Amino acid sequence: MESARFLARQVRTGERSARDGIGKALADLLDSQDALNLTTLIDESAMSRADELDGRVAAGEDPGPLCGVPVVIKDLIDQAGVPTTCGSAFYRRLPQHSAPVVERLERAGAVIVARAGLHEFAFGFSSENQWFGPVRNPHDPATSPGGSSGGSGAVVASGAAPISIGTDTGGSIRVPAALCGIFGLKVTHGRVPLTGVFPLGPSLDTVGPLAANTGDLAVAYASLAGWHPGDPWSSPRPTDLDRLDAPMKPRSLRVGLPEQWLAKAPYAAGYKERFTAVISQLESLGMGVELFDDPVLLPPGRINNILYPEVAAVHRAWWEGGKPYGWEVAGRIRETLEVGGERPAETLLDAKRWQARLRNRMRAAFQRFHLLALPTSGALRKVIGDQEIHTVTHGRLAYRAVLSWFTSLVNVSGCPAISIPVPRSGQSSGVPFSLQLVAPWWREDLLLRVSSVLEREGVARSVLAVGTPPSHQSR
Repeated sequence: MESARFLARQVRTGERSARDGIGKALADLLDSQDALNLTTLIDESAMSRADELDGRVAAGEDPGPLCGVPVVIKDLIDQAGVPTTCGSAFYRRLPQHSAPVVERLERAGAVIVARAGLHEFAFGFSSENQWFGPVRNPHDPATSPGGSSGGSGAVVASGAAPISIGTDTGGSIRVPAALCGIFGLKVTHGRVPLTGVFPLGPSLDTVGPLAANTGDLAVAYASLAGWHPGDPWSSPRPTDLDRLDAPMKPRSLRVGLPEQWLAKAPYAAGYKERFTAVISQLESLGMGVELFDDPVLLPPGRINNILYPEVAAVHRAWWEGGKPYGWEVAGRIRETLEVGGERPAETLLDAKRWQARLRNRMRAAFQRFHLLALPTSGALRKVIGDQEIHTVTHGRLAYRAVLSWFTSLVNVSGCPAISIPVPRSGQSSGVPFSLQLVAPWWREDLLLRVSSVLEREGVARSVLAVGTPPSHQSR
């Protein structure tokens, strides 16, 4: 797959037309539709947009760092004139205005070519959608790409588009990145505006990119990040974009391993050993790695007591009005309406007290360490139709518990995190191990710089699906 930066550089200099690149992306997406289950292919307007960009380049303009790059967005992000379905049976919104994140991508020169399939209303981790069909993992069509941004992960892993955009409330960018063997960035809550993005749990929701290499992830992040004064969740805190290219010395980094979080986790066979091997690779680069004890940093805590009231607020009227939901999401919405029982205020207050304590313990950890290191997920393979995953530590468990163990707590803290594929030496196919690094609030630059070092040192690399053209992956 050609990198987004390589493609944009060619289009910006006139060596290649945006029309050719977008036409190829649309053809690849159409060929892969049976597996990807895109909700919408945006062909006519994408080609018109490509022609517009070619005209601007011919006139001497520079349309931006993503000029002519095909981008796929998750189908709960508004794009003017294109239906938003949220992967549901009944929700059909035709927005007049695009979400700020779409406007920012287009301002950087990107071309939105399709809307990715997802877990219904983003409320799950498999992207096995009852209404549109399951999104299939390009590495193995019998397995899930994860969720809820499974379509966003699968598109990049298939090689059809170099960048996609997803949302992450409990791991919904990082888990698909892990299961698809690519990179994914969960930003600090408030770093990217949420206006025009259908909510799951607004106090935990984030929007971010998935890509086949760190450089493309960084250029997408740079296009998305920043305050939007009309967005209630958006922070006016200055961005870190000026630090993205700052040099990074691995020997200067202290990395913490949260002992309880790791020790009590559900692991698929061989996965714990693979994490240990990856940590050894970090140490070989000179990073100081140390186990530390903090029993507060332990899922699942009271996560659902925070998330479920927000989900109930969004869906209660539709649920009570008899709107059709898929069986899995219907069961979870029923749960949301039961959280708190007769004392919902006390339940929520207890959960918010736990959240405050968690965030303060994370602050304490980051006084000792630059980063925390964890697996992204407890397993890398979830068979479509199977509601459980076998673990060597806990037997068969509900798949959501295994896939989200290492990610959901990060959303409650609000911190940024990145999923980094770390293949074994010589691995050229199959899904590699996925390392998750967690940084202090607003330090996305640190995550991206460390990820870039790991790529440069040969530790990190996407393993795309068999048959994906390998050219220019890191150019």
